Amino acid sequence: MQNDKTKPQDAEVEKELDGVPEEFLDRDDAATAEEETSSLDLALGRLKDDLEAAKQEVLYAKAETQNVRRRMEKDIADARAYAATGFARDILSVADNLARAIESIPQSMREDDAMKGLVAGIEATQREVEKVFAQHGISRIASKGLPLDPNQHQAMMEIPTTEAEPGTVVQEMQSGWMIRDRLLRPAMVGVAKKPD
Repeated sequence: MQNDKTKPQDAEVEKELDGVPEEFLDRDDAATAEEETSSLDLALGRLKDDLEAAKQEVLYAKAETQNVRRRMEKDIADARAYAATGFARDILSVADNLARAIESIPQSMREDDAMKGLVAGIEATQREVEKVFAQHGISRIASKGLPLDPNQHQAMMEIPTTEAEPGTVVQEMQSGWMIRDRLLRPAMVGVAKKPD
């Protein structure tokens, strides 16, 4: 009777082991457990490596995103600060013409009662232009009496003189302008040199 009872159980076990490859059936349980542990350790090691690589990729992506954001913020700030550059460069000729007009007014015209209003109006217009320039960070470059600065001055000629050190700006033909910390237009100047 015992044989009859064990046979159905053996048949069930054999049925369950039908899909298992033969090589696994012949090994003892200790060797199988050891192999399973080592394969689990390998898989765990690979998972740890993959996790570390994913963490690094996330850190790099965050850093790149932060760099792009900073660059964009800087570009936006520059665009705001220097948006008027093209317009300012174009309007400089108006400021130059106003300055030439004021310089060319003879003293007799300044003293004439009929012309005082005109002269005062031109001078007020020039002051208003300079005020608007100052509001937008546009400033005149100092030149006369200073050493030639190739970043701000453009030497147009050399003037032989003993009254100034060689390389000193002694004449300004056209004023130079800056917009904040950028050059808008260099000053065109004459520079002192030793007489021959």
